[in-house]
Amino acid sequence: MASPRLKEKYNSEIVPALKDRFQYTTVMQVPKVAKVVVNKGIGAAVADKKLVDVGVEELTTITGQKAVPTIAKNSISNFKLREGMPIGARVTLRGEKMYEFMDRLLNVALPRVRDFRGVNDKGFDGRGNYTLGVKEQIIFPEISIDKVNKISGMDITFVTTANTDEESYELLKAFGMPFSSSKK
Repeated sequence: MASPRLKEKYNSEIVPALKDRFQYTTVMQVPKVAKVVVNKGIGAAVADKKLVDVGVEELTTITGQKAVPTIAKNSISNFKLREGMPIGARVTLRGEKMYEFMDRLLNVALPRVRDFRGVNDKGFDGRGNYTLGVKEQIIFPEISIDKVNKISGMDITFVTTANTDEESYELLKAFGMPFSSSKK
């Protein structure tokens, strides 16, 4: 099986470019994407437990890897939430599947967003990780609009080995992340 396009692009183009840009002494200092975590909170699952199964199934279809339900850590009486109840779904992608998912996200899913003007560049956490919120799961071609009974969003977190937000920004930009406004 051939290695993913983005992985080859990373090794052949991105590593040398970032090495020059940040004056790294060795290629091991060049930041890389360690994992991609796709997380989906399902608030309505308090009333209907089947919604979690639907969310897990959707994430599994989108990412190509089995998603797991997330469970509440504390009870919140105002939301009728008990500790241990399933309230979401998540999947962690690494290696080949991570590169394949990033490729599909950047080249197929994001261009399908209505009125798309690029992703917000304020989603960095200060340690080189970037989180992107997606409002509709139907931007992914794997999801059939006919079978969806409720449009829901998800958070996609890119965990990188970068030490600063600037390094992480340059890394994701090199992969083709369509940031909207210029970095501060």
